[in-house]
Amino acid sequence: MTESTVRSAPPLVSHGRYALISPCRNEADYMRQTLDSVIAQSARPALWVIVDDGSTDATPTVLADYASRHDWIRIVTRQDRGHRAVGPGVIDAFYAGFNTIDPGEFEFICKLDLDLRLPPRYFEILIERMHANPRIATCSGKAWIEQDGQLHDERHGDETSLGMTKFYRSTAFAQIGGFVREVMWDGIDCHECRRKGWIACSWNEPDLRFVHLRPMGSSQQSVYVGRMRHGYGQYFMGTGALYMAASALSRVNQAPYLLGSLAMMWGWLKSALQRAPRYGDAEFRNALRRYQWRSLLVGKARATAEIDAANAHRADAGGARL
Repeated sequence: MTESTVRSAPPLVSHGRYALISPCRNEADYMRQTLDSVIAQSARPALWVIVDDGSTDATPTVLADYASRHDWIRIVTRQDRGHRAVGPGVIDAFYAGFNTIDPGEFEFICKLDLDLRLPPRYFEILIERMHANPRIATCSGKAWIEQDGQLHDERHGDETSLGMTKFYRSTAFAQIGGFVREVMWDGIDCHECRRKGWIACSWNEPDLRFVHLRPMGSSQQSVYVGRMRHGYGQYFMGTGALYMAASALSRVNQAPYLLGSLAMMWGWLKSALQRAPRYGDAEFRNALRRYQWRSLLVGKARATAEIDAANAHRADAGGARL
């Protein structure tokens, strides 16, 4: 018998019980690759809650098929709002799934998108790394994209876990207060982890590289809209103008060349000119600015290491079980 014809067995690794929560909308073009790569994991989730956020394509049919064959897959269906929503909309859908579980039953929680193809030992390795270092709050592998038959690095920093696969220690997720319902939720959470003494990180290794089937910063409208949205998100989070300019400049050689960087910068400038609201925690924004200035002076890796060392005592007080 094959995996597709029988109800699946319990996870192959008994330690590191984890749950996946996947918000999705109209993912019929990609989702089978994600579903199949999770089913093939050496350490499968104890539970996978998939939130269908009002899909109008074949997504509900595909989900019903997989859920009927795997009793650890649970579907939550939301009403169609009439459009795809990023940022707060995605996090609203995530919490529609999160609120159906008891987080205390799982050592780890993962927000997982349905446009990924994961390597077979992906979650097993993440669990091993987090058991080896109790200060790691959240981690991930690295995203690569396929272009003309070749894989290309999406170029994410080592100091963050990637938003499309946020693997979290449940205790740390609770301590930072979960995700903010705004565009830059997947940056705010990592900075908040560091402020509280935890470590956020990702690794670019063959066994942790996954294929992102929808490129970073893309949008249902255009990639330029996605880049502008990123610029707005950086503004909202509290990023300064000089750091934003350096970030945009660092991506001029990434498609869409130059114009993508200009769109990012314009998203930030437009938000500043309009005096758009910013993240309400002034202490967080001040700490972020200090970190960004230090990153410009000594490099992001050294600045991150300095913060991790300086805040180590907070993790111990916060219950990182050192």
